[in-house]
Amino acid sequence: MTAGVAHKRFKPGSGAWYRGTALYQMTALSGPVPAGLSFVPPDPWPGDAQHGQELLNNRFRFTGQSFSGELPPWLEPGASAPWLAEMHGFDWLRHLRATGGDAARRQARVLVSHWLDLFGRKWDPVAWAPDVLATRVTAWIGQHDFFLASADDQLRARVFDSLARQVRFLDHAVPGRLKGGPLLTAVKGMVYGGLCLSGLSRVAERAGSLLARELPRQVLPDGGHVEHSPASQLLALRHLIDMRGCYRAGRADVPEALQHAIDRMTPTLRFFRHGDGGLALFNGAQEGEAVLIDTVLGQADARGRPLKSTPHIGFERITAGRTCILMDTGVPPAPGLDEHAHAGTLSFEMSIGRERLIVNCGAHPGDQGPWRAALAATAAHSTVTIDDTNSSAVNDEGGLTRRPSRVRSLRQDAEEGTLVEAHHDGYQIRGGFTHHRRLFLAESGEDLRGQDTLTGAAGHKFAVRFHLHPGVRVATLEDEAALLLRLPSGALWKFRAGGAGIETADSIYLGQGAEPRPTVQIVLRGITQLGETPVKWGFRREGSDIDS
Repeated sequence: MTAGVAHKRFKPGSGAWYRGTALYQMTALSGPVPAGLSFVPPDPWPGDAQHGQELLNNRFRFTGQSFSGELPPWLEPGASAPWLAEMHGFDWLRHLRATGGDAARRQARVLVSHWLDLFGRKWDPVAWAPDVLATRVTAWIGQHDFFLASADDQLRARVFDSLARQVRFLDHAVPGRLKGGPLLTAVKGMVYGGLCLSGLSRVAERAGSLLARELPRQVLPDGGHVEHSPASQLLALRHLIDMRGCYRAGRADVPEALQHAIDRMTPTLRFFRHGDGGLALFNGAQEGEAVLIDTVLGQADARGRPLKSTPHIGFERITAGRTCILMDTGVPPAPGLDEHAHAGTLSFEMSIGRERLIVNCGAHPGDQGPWRAALAATAAHSTVTIDDTNSSAVNDEGGLTRRPSRVRSLRQDAEEGTLVEAHHDGYQIRGGFTHHRRLFLAESGEDLRGQDTLTGAAGHKFAVRFHLHPGVRVATLEDEAALLLRLPSGALWKFRAGGAGIETADSIYLGQGAEPRPTVQIVLRGITQLGETPVKWGFRREGSDIDS
């Protein structure tokens, strides 16, 4: 049993015993070996030269963990499931390519050769997980000209033999238990292998059938991805663009469902962007790299302005003046599609131009264990908690075990501003509570008024939280129940509240990378009354900018 089997992510299915036998390797995966690629699909995505330099030095840093050694730690016992998936997926070859030079090319060959020695003809639940395997297939094919075009005949023969075997494995194993993003990843591997490798066109045909079936399930009518995550939206769209590029490079007809999905998803990706170009922090998302997001949107080549509402995945976007607000107003994604889901129902984020003011705490790249428990919790979001519990029950290994069954929202756009009203029943287990939230943003974009109302039993502690971006500074106004918030540009906003006591507390922000940044949160605390307990609050722009 390998190190990765301990992770739920890699627990083998019922057919694993057979896939591990020599008979399976000799029969199901055997066949003609392609001599080369029919064509090389385009790879427009940037690599990170600094990361490539680390790989040159045998330092393998992924998803917040780093391991080093003379031999690649393919099955490092202390590695998380996301780290193992990255390691075996080889998508990091693009970082070596970005470094450039013969040393990077040689290192890529050494690592590929070492993997082949260990796993090329031996099934392993980590190395041969279908979506991990598919990532590796697309990486080896997409980076062919970088590391393989000038390689010796022996390595080329081994790589193409392995590619053919891996693609045949995908044909046998997909869809299996895969859902959501991992299933798209696996189909992408089938598209690349079936189109680029001679003798495997049947796999490409089956991939086209899977796309026709799966895309209407995963890309909802509002263009949102079924996992309700800005990060999943970005990754899924990138996969679809890659598949379209592969079809075009092979001079094959692009499936109609694929093009329609790209056209629908692109405006929704724009929907999730703040003014700084990064993504909103919902359901496991970090800000991402603005340059990469720009590249994805450019490669999508699909017009369409950001929507106001995405009712099928449950988000609202309110813009006025320089202010942008994004609010989670939907039921969390369904079981099996909720690996990265957070308990952040009715939370919101707010940015002014290119500066973020109100945020959620974000996500750790590893997204498992203590980090997931902390960052997926309701208290890590700018919304309401009751009795320090979560509105959805968070599983440390991914997913939710309880969630609101009913979330409703109503939006009204008028000349004076936009009003969004929403409620959810995620706290029914705590005194039968329903949480109602109202947000009104004036047409100037400089006045946000909110009200949270808890309807239920008396005597329960509650907290209304507003996490601030680390760039925001807070000052208490002694002569009134208010706080003064200063953005990095010098812009001032005043926060007022009624119906609960105002305090500030420490918080963290994980919008980028794996290291949390300290920040501050505003907390309104109180105890519920029988029936309705309203709390009113507001953020208002103050005067003109002042010097630092």
